[in-house]
Amino acid sequence: MPEITPEEVAHVASLAHLALPPEELARVGHELNRILVYFQELEQLNTDDVEITSHAIAMENVYRQDSSRPSLPVEEVIANAPDSADVFFRVPRIVDK
Repeated sequence: MPEITPEEVAHVASLAHLALPPEELARVGHELNRILVYFQELEQLNTDDVEITSHAIAMENVYRQDSSRPSLPVEEVIANAPDSADVFFRVPRIVDK
């Protein structure tokens, strides 16, 4: 099995916008290679009789009736805001003109 090189780790790190120092690249590469060796061991298992699942435990969705109800009064909501103007929240500008 080909090993993951530090150059490949650096490439994936750059795609993920991670700045990893050289010693981290080597460590992460070593750990990824150990994971791949473990996957090779798992591939040897006979899973013919194993039922396909998407979760380790049984899952079921719990739904509730979608119904409208009165919302909080605007004054009560605005009272919790750190800064407001009339009936609006005031927030710092994040986009320049």
